[in-house]
Parts: sequence; structure tokens; C-alpha cells
Amino acid sequence: MAQEQSSVRERQRTDLREPRRYKVIIHNDDFTTMDFVVMVLMTVFHKSQAEAEQLMLQVHHSDQAVVGIYSYDVAQSKIQRATMMAREEGFPLRLTCQPE
Repeated sequence: MAQEQSSVRERQRTDLREPRRYKVIIHNDDFTTMDFVVMVLMTVFHKSQAEAEQLMLQVHHSDQAVVGIYSYDVAQSKIQRATMMAREEGFPLRLTCQPE
């Protein structure tokens, strides 16, 4: 008896998920100027003047604010760029990243 070859292939199930997103949070301090925070929000996070001022006031009153939600690499890159700008100006601005 000859064996017949089957042309049926088993499919492997792959579990695909959307990558995890991360919140970038800016924290209040007593030394970084409000104008500098607005400039960072506009330059690094591409916020409008009005939105940057609103976020800056939220940080001032609430001690922190979420400035954006990004993939991990983008969030870290933006935090690093903003922190570098702050250190060049002598400000202790602090930004952190948390899972959404």
C-alpha cells in the first residue's frame, strides 16, 4: 500500500499584541522656570503654546502632569532630550516614564 502525502499544513498560532504604551510625566520643582517648561513642552513634545501653558500650570498646581503617551523607546528618547536641555540650562527638571 502506497502512502499518500497530505498537502494540509498546520497553522501555528501567533499571539500578536500591540506594544505597551508609556506615559511621560513631568514633575514640579522650585527651580525650573515656567518659561523654560513651556519651551521644553513646545520643542520636545510638540505642544501648542496654549497647551504647553496649560500643562505647565497643571504641573505647578498638581506637582506633576502627563505630557504624552508613547512607545517605550520614544518616551525614553523624549525624556533624555528634555533632561539634557534642562541640565544645559542648569535646571533640575525631572521627567519619568510609567506604563499606561
